[in-house]
Amino acid sequence: MTRLLDKYRKDVVSVVQEKFGIKNSMAVPHLEKIVVNMGIGEATQDVKILEKAMEDLMIITGQKPMIRRAKKAISNFKLKENIPVGCKVTLRRARMYEFLDRLVNVTLPRIRDFNGVSTKSFDQTGNYSLGISDQAIFPEIDTGKIEKTQGMDISFVFNHGPKEHTMEVLRLLGMPFSHR
Repeated sequence: MTRLLDKYRKDVVSVVQEKFGIKNSMAVPHLEKIVVNMGIGEATQDVKILEKAMEDLMIITGQKPMIRRAKKAISNFKLKENIPVGCKVTLRRARMYEFLDRLVNVTLPRIRDFNGVSTKSFDQTGNYSLGISDQAIFPEIDTGKIEKTQGMDISFVFNHGPKEHTMEVLRLLGMPFSHR
């Protein structure tokens, strides 16, 4: 069992139950999956950019990415239907908690002038989205081999719950929210 999953089961559930008056421990929100998405618009002209981005995403997450393809053709963007435009990874169970642990304790503190992540990125169902503008903040990536900086979107998907509950769960798991 991963360290963060153990912490969730032993500490986080009881604290959230007590804080919000939840009687059943199964009613406390828990992470279902973490989705890491890279949109690569330049991949329409050069497939090597997509291959390099997929390789980086595989190193970061420890799982092979899935290629995302264009659903419709848009002539203004020189986009044809079914052309690769990005890649994504869906992390679940142990890999999900290991990725969250590395993200919170190693990766986010490496960002220059980091003051915490925004609390405004929750949706109505309590899911949280985080945007990262450069893959070089991950220690697994060799910065000397980066040809083009690539950003990514990380979505934390919960089973249920209002955003106050899911925000408290993420905060107790170590997510550094800003105090603005």
